[in-house]
Amino acid sequence: MSMLRKLNSKLAETTGYQIRRVPTPPSATTVGSLGAVPSPRGSRPARPDAVPEPTTVDPAVDRLLDRPVFILTSVRSGSTLLRMMLGAHSRLHAAHELHLTGIEVYFKSGTPTERSLRTLGLGHEELEGLLWDRALHRELVKSGKQFIVEKTPGNAFQWQRIAETWPDARFVFLRRHPGAVARSWHEAVPDRTREEAAERVLKYMESMEEAHAEVGGHILRYEDLTADPATELGGICDYLGLPYEPGMLDYGSSLEGAVLGGGFGDWNEKIRSGRVQPDRPAPELEEISEVLRPMCRAWGYL
Repeated sequence: MSMLRKLNSKLAETTGYQIRRVPTPPSATTVGSLGAVPSPRGSRPARPDAVPEPTTVDPAVDRLLDRPVFILTSVRSGSTLLRMMLGAHSRLHAAHELHLTGIEVYFKSGTPTERSLRTLGLGHEELEGLLWDRALHRELVKSGKQFIVEKTPGNAFQWQRIAETWPDARFVFLRRHPGAVARSWHEAVPDRTREEAAERVLKYMESMEEAHAEVGGHILRYEDLTADPATELGGICDYLGLPYEPGMLDYGSSLEGAVLGGGFGDWNEKIRSGRVQPDRPAPELEEISEVLRPMCRAWGYL
């Protein structure tokens, strides 16, 4: 009897549990008797010859969701407030930040599994698209509503994958004064310097600009949303082809059961109040990092 079987026999007698072997992750190289060397994160095994290329996404066949809505924005830009207000609409379900594009799938290179799936037109990214779509559709069905809204700030860096995954996706671009964004993020994570915060939020904004130039969508400013929420929400509803609902202003009903906290969205008292709160005064020019001033000008803040 092997050592593992002996150990499992004793564990089963005393605890009712056993040890299972963990499958080896997909490998890029086999090194003698040492077995597989895992591929670097995000890498894909080489495609074998004579296997069909993945097919183009056909929403009628490959997607359960109909015209999902993605909010592309930077961190600390008010996306949780916007999410809660949109979620108060009778036909929109706005879940917490789902970080879907961090989910990856794999199959072992050169195996019948790979050849079989690729013959169906399904490579790694196509399978991920099916999984992302199913996960969002599951949340939508549970809500009983018509359209889903996803607002993870990291989506700003994944807009190309999102647009490829959902060709019928609709995009809302939420802007906020870049200096205010950097200030807010520095205050939320004080061990990050002001310049580090400014440089990081600028990357979000630059990616948002690239996305808007390529896929278009509806632009709104956080400052306008807090100053005149009815008008700004009405504009989003027009873009989405939905009637405006006054209940969106008093989003307290959508707080029930809402998931808030680190990694899910903002969790401060303003959000938990269930009502739109006035914005803070914009930072003075001397408070704004030099690296952010060109974007401030491009967005009309200077």
